[in-house]
Amino acid sequence: MLVRRALSCSPIHAFEQISMPELPEVESTRRSLLPLLGGRVVFVDLRRSDIVEGSHTPAALLSGSSILALHRRGKQLAIEGTRGVVLVHLGMTGQLEYSAPDSHEQQTHDRHTHAIWSLKLANPPGLDGVLWFRDPRRFGGLWTFASMNEVHERWSALGPDALTISGKNLARAIAENRRAIKAALLDQGVLAGVGNIYADEALFRAGIRPGKIAARISRVHSERLANAIREVLGESIQSGGSTLRDYRNAAGQAGSFQSRHRVYGRGGEACVVCGTRLTQTTIAQRTTVFCRCCQH
Repeated sequence: MLVRRALSCSPIHAFEQISMPELPEVESTRRSLLPLLGGRVVFVDLRRSDIVEGSHTPAALLSGSSILALHRRGKQLAIEGTRGVVLVHLGMTGQLEYSAPDSHEQQTHDRHTHAIWSLKLANPPGLDGVLWFRDPRRFGGLWTFASMNEVHERWSALGPDALTISGKNLARAIAENRRAIKAALLDQGVLAGVGNIYADEALFRAGIRPGKIAARISRVHSERLANAIREVLGESIQSGGSTLRDYRNAAGQAGSFQSRHRVYGRGGEACVVCGTRLTQTTIAQRTTVFCRCCQH
């Protein structure tokens, strides 16, 4: 309950205190849910009301709605229907998965399945489907809104989306930031979508030490870092994200980008570029790995 209250008080930043899927994993989930577009929600079974912030009514959870669009900003996913919007946080172990009803029996009786949406799909017409939200540790949750205007108001507190960040916008965002650049990248108000994995990976590719003061990074290096962020996120999306523990997309498929991590989780191992033993330290209360030779 303490964690749930913390999330309610600080809905954008509190999630950064725990490990969670980052932008590539959320975007991979969004793309795997595209077959739901145009479908209609015929029934909602909410198993735990405490995972929902906002209205708990079936209509607020999209019962009776047709699915209009699937939006993402940073690490947040919004399912827009004709009668409202459900915003999804996957948290640490949260999972959205879509399946046919006859393959859903196990999830129906799983105590960690907290919400189930029964749908009629548009393509092919009339086909039944089930979308379920499962979260064993309950660090994630659902937020209900009347419209995307309310969601965009909430998202206005987020920084630029990391998938499209430019060097100019990144330089502006960190110009007066006196924290370590790794800490700045983890702040969703500075840049939306980057967490521990991709901060380490992007900083390595850009040749920047994670402990360097953000405001001291030159415009040239800001451009290099923005390019590295977009590059590593794009590559991860193409690989379906990184599956380190529980992550699966809505089709139940694991990501494979973890096999291409160059520094994250490799403290004490040899650098893939120069062979130097990678250094592991802690920045912003997060385990951080970098190369003392390749990063300056």
